[in-house]
Parts: sequence; structure tokens; C-alpha cells
Amino acid sequence: MGDEGEAAEKSPLLGEFLKEADESERKIIRTGTLWTAVAHVITGVIGSGVLSLGWSVAQLGWAGGPIALLFFAGVTLVQSSLLADCYRSPDPECGHIRNRSYMEAIKLNLGKKQTWLCGLLQYLSMYGTGIAYTITTSTSMRAIKKSDCYHKEGHEAPCAYGDNFYMLMFGLVQIVFSQIPDFHNMAWLSILAAIMSFSYSFIGFALGIAKVIGNGRIKGGIGGIHVATPAQKVWRVSQALGDIAFAYPYSIILLEIEDTLKSPPPENKTMKKASMISIFITTFFYLCCGCFGYAAFGDDTPGNLLTGFGFYEPYWLIDFANACIVLHLIGGYQVYSQPVFSFVDRWFSAKFPNNGFVNNFYRIKLPLLPPYRLNLLRLCFRTLYVATTTGLAMFFPYFNQVLGLLGAFNFWPLAIYFPVEMYFIQRKIEPWTKGWIVLQSFSAVCLLVSIFALVGSVEGVLAEKLS
Repeated sequence: MGDEGEAAEKSPLLGEFLKEADESERKIIRTGTLWTAVAHVITGVIGSGVLSLGWSVAQLGWAGGPIALLFFAGVTLVQSSLLADCYRSPDPECGHIRNRSYMEAIKLNLGKKQTWLCGLLQYLSMYGTGIAYTITTSTSMRAIKKSDCYHKEGHEAPCAYGDNFYMLMFGLVQIVFSQIPDFHNMAWLSILAAIMSFSYSFIGFALGIAKVIGNGRIKGGIGGIHVATPAQKVWRVSQALGDIAFAYPYSIILLEIEDTLKSPPPENKTMKKASMISIFITTFFYLCCGCFGYAAFGDDTPGNLLTGFGFYEPYWLIDFANACIVLHLIGGYQVYSQPVFSFVDRWFSAKFPNNGFVNNFYRIKLPLLPPYRLNLLRLCFRTLYVATTTGLAMFFPYFNQVLGLLGAFNFWPLAIYFPVEMYFIQRKIEPWTKGWIVLQSFSAVCLLVSIFALVGSVEGVLAEKLS
């Protein structure tokens, strides 16, 4: 498979793909394994979304909450399997063409018009995830200060801290980390972030169990939180579905992760195994955090399990959990930003092949650090990218509403529609055959769920902004 892949890269059918990739990228030696892929996926999936799941289960109740979590886990498993098969496309001359990114796969299988639509949605989604992660990080950093304050002054003390300073601090850190060249150079960061995600998820789970034991009963009901009006209940349920949708799919980075894998074995087989392992692990933590969060607090379940101060003690453990969140989201931000950075690098390099600002690298040696190759385009664009996500996070600091909006916005088109349509072409599935009907029905159900979640999430953001 490795030699076949190299031959595929020399096929004349690659056309625009080879023009957009520089020589160094085409000669990358892929060393990724099943476990580095699992680390990348867990870093991308277990993020800020896990902290809102207690609130989401509270809106849906004991009947709807676990069912919704399992539904989205199943959907993610199906779509990740479909998309993994799109990494290599058949080529009559050399066997296979490697699709290094989600957009390359769309371009080859569905054409230019669909590529523009996909690119717009994909990069908006990644950009929005950066905003959400900035909000979440600042909330966790503020929670550390509040936890210490409550411990010293009492739980009724007016411990109020702003978000903006912490968002700016996170932005400065991301400006530094955004200079990591690409996915191939950040396996260490993903592994660290994955360890952090396990840590704070387990702490949230353990605190939920401890709270339930302390209460002596399981709180909550079949129908979830009681609200004033039926309309308000509908908005809450739709927003909860959007939050869960945000917590699961990672289709927009799946092919970039798959492109790091060595072969043999075939990349799609390794990626499917990594997806199955990752989804099983994340679903276990999601069910534990979501269900025990609701069981512990019932109608008073906070929007963010570790920063909403359902838990006050032990304060040092709350501080540690929130520190783990911050470290995880530093890596998570990069997982979702690197595909955007890579696309911009390739596009400018192809458009301006002789421009020194775009293509020249300058070797910099700092004390105690390995030499770094600085590129001015990367420095300027990536700094501007981080600055704008930070600025928008400061303008829309609404945790649950933003997560729901992002989840609902990208769930159907990016996680369902495009993978299904590409799978039809890859497998040459004819319209109105059994497989076609099953997958189209699957897509239609997911579309209805996505629309419902989107409407409620938009209403939630507008209500918060106007209040």
C-alpha cells in the first residue's frame, strides 16, 4: 500500500492536488499508528462539549438523555466509517489517489461546487470551535479563581471575575502553539491533551458519584427539568440536542488524522479501529458525566459541570480538573485549527510560488529549544486567526448556547451529507437500491434533528444577547 500510494501521488489525474502541495509535503514520511490516531480523535472529540452534557441530560430527562447520547454515538460511528473509506479514491492508472484532507475528498468525488460549499462550512465550523474553546478555557481559568475564593470566603461570597483577561491569555498561548508546522508535528500535544481530557472527565464523573452518595438519592425525572412554558421546554430540548451534536462528530478532521497513518495496514482499517475505540471510550465518559451530573443536581444541574459550582469541595480537586481542561483545550484548539492553517499555506504557495513572504523560511535558534523554521505568512496569518477567534469569544461568551449553535450548524452537512454522498460514489451505489435507501433515510433523519437543534440554539444565543 505504501508503494502504491507513492505511485498514486505521481498520477496525472491528481491535477490540481499536486499543484497545491509543495515538494516537502509530498515527501512526508507517515509514522502514525492506531494509538496516535486514537489520541488525535479523543483530543478532538472529548472537549468542552463533555462539560455541558449534565445540563443536556437534565433538559431531556432520564428517558431522552441517555438515548440521545447513544443515538449520536451510533451516528458518529457510522459516518466515521463511511468517511474513512474515502481517504483513497480509485485511479485506473495507479490504483489509488490519496485524499489528504476533507476538501480534497469532496473535490475529487463531488466536484468543485460542492467543494466550495464544503470548504465554507468546514472552515466556519473549525473557526467556531476555536471560539468555543476560547470561551471554555476562560470559564475554567475563572473557575479556579472562584473556587479558591469560595474556599477562603465561604460559598455565599461575591466572588466575581471577568472573562476577557483569561481569553487574552489563552490567545497569547495559542499564537505560540499555532506556529507548529502541521499535524505531523503535534502528536505529542494530542497525547498530552488526551490524557488531560481523561483526567477531568474522570474527576467530573467521580464528583457526580460522590454527590449522589451524599444526597442519598438519585435526582431528576423522566421528562427532565420543569420549565415555565411548553415553548421554553422545546427550546431547551433543541439546544440540548445541539450540545450533544457538538460533543461527538469529528468528521472535519478525520481525513487529516488518517493522513498521518503509516501503511500497511491500510489506513482506512486503522482509522476505523481508532474511531471505534475512541467512540466507545468517549461514550462511556459522556454517559457517566452526563447521567451522574443530572443524578447529582436534578433541576439545578449547571450548564458547565466543573465551572457552574455545583461542586465546591474539595476545592483543590476542582482547581486541578479545570487546569486539565485548560491544558486539553490548548491541544484541542490546534487540532481544529491546523487543517485551516494547512489549507492557507497550500493555497498561497500555489498562488504565489515566487513570493518570498509566502515561501521563504528563516532558521531561528532559541536557547534550550530545537531550531525552528520561521515563515512570515504563517506568523502573520496564524496570529491574525487566533486574534479574531479571541475577539469574537469576548463578544459572545455564552457557553451552552454557542456549543449548541456550532453542533447543530455543522452536524448534518459535514458529518452526514458529504460522507454519505462520497460513499455512494466510492462504492458505486445506484439510486433506489437497498443500500441507497437505507443511507438516504439515515441522512434524512439526521437532517431533521439538525434543523430542530439549530433553531433552538439560535434562539438561545439571541435570548442571551438581548437579556
